[in-house]
Amino acid sequence: MNKARIYVDFNEMVTDDIVLLSKGDTKVDSSGNPITFYDGMHVDIYSDDVDESGNIDNLIASGNAIKYDLSNYKFWRHVRWCCKINEHGVMHESDFKRTVVGEGIVIR
Repeated sequence: MNKARIYVDFNEMVTDDIVLLSKGDTKVDSSGNPITFYDGMHVDIYSDDVDESGNIDNLIASGNAIKYDLSNYKFWRHVRWCCKINEHGVMHESDFKRTVVGEGIVIR
């Protein structure tokens, strides 16, 4: 990864653009730094994945930390923070690198 990201499980999507982020107010990022969440905070997230050949190709996204009412979700009521993923959505890290280098676009 080109920068520290916070691990999420993209199988835990609440809506098309909201994923569970943390059950507590803090979480450790991929570089070992403790991150304390606040509403609207920019977050870069990832989930482990591999390509067809078995090479690591993580899923990545960026967005903002939000508090989301999960009281109607029996198994997620304990979650305090979610991430509202930005308009770029979820992509493989290899697609991100290709977009940045190939088209000169920087996606934050």
